[in-house]
Amino acid sequence: MTKTAERRPVTKAAVYPVPAPPPAGGRRRRRLADQARAYAFLFGGLLCFALFSWYPAIRAVVIAFQKYTPGSKPEWVGTANFTRVLNDPEFSAAWRNTLTFTLLALLIGFAVPFLLALVLGELRHAKAFFRVVVYLPVMIPPVVSALLWKWFYDPGAGLANEALRFLHLPTSNWSNGTDTALVSLVIVATWANMGGTVLIYLAALQSIPGELYEAAELDGANLLQRVRHVTVPQTRFVILMLMLLQVIATMQVFTEPFVITGGGPENATVTVLYLIYKYAFLYNDFGGACALSVMLLVLLGAFSAVYLRLTRTKGDSA
Repeated sequence: MTKTAERRPVTKAAVYPVPAPPPAGGRRRRRLADQARAYAFLFGGLLCFALFSWYPAIRAVVIAFQKYTPGSKPEWVGTANFTRVLNDPEFSAAWRNTLTFTLLALLIGFAVPFLLALVLGELRHAKAFFRVVVYLPVMIPPVVSALLWKWFYDPGAGLANEALRFLHLPTSNWSNGTDTALVSLVIVATWANMGGTVLIYLAALQSIPGELYEAAELDGANLLQRVRHVTVPQTRFVILMLMLLQVIATMQVFTEPFVITGGGPENATVTVLYLIYKYAFLYNDFGGACALSVMLLVLLGAFSAVYLRLTRTKGDSA
């Protein structure tokens, strides 16, 4: 009786042998090809930034030291543009209005979105609807929004004064008064831009552990105490980042004074960016406009450096 051969299970490795790894040169060529494709996609974005952001910025710095008008040969004048701009009476008014606008925007533009985020966070029904309502002004084009508020502020038939008359309250000049024009523009800017800020605050509030609020309630803390000792400390980094970004944005305000007040009345709403526009397109003084732009660039660059430093520190600590 013959002994049968023992059958062994056939594995996939026996049927399909594992291919040998490619040579080192092939791997290197494939890696270089992948990197070349990545840089090719990146080149388009870099080209757009170079043409529409970096080149205009560098060109503005050069023109700031030149006497330049379109169609004429630039003439190097050193710091004469800066001296002329610094001695302009509108210069101090523009910076004073810009800083006042920024301060008021921080006070109103921080408190209102933060309170709205707290209210939206406590809602139990129709959360999505109210989020859309709050964010809706952001989707309206800035010029359209400014034109709507210009009609709203009209001292004659404007909706604001009509509402005050209906309530038997004294009317206001709103954007036509030297004392109320800047505050009126702050209200417009806050209404038009607070939607994104509210959503960011709302996301920060939802990331706070519920156990902290439960522990505060067990300790007998009321609503204001919970906000002060739990909500604000847990969201202080987000608050600081948004305040820095708001400073950078509000110091570049242009649309509201340009469309609603035209810098008036009596230069009460002339901002730095609006003064740059006047130098370039009304006075035909591109050297002065670029000199003022460089001053604004240095100041905003300092705030941007602080923002990047804080975000980097937060990232390293995380």
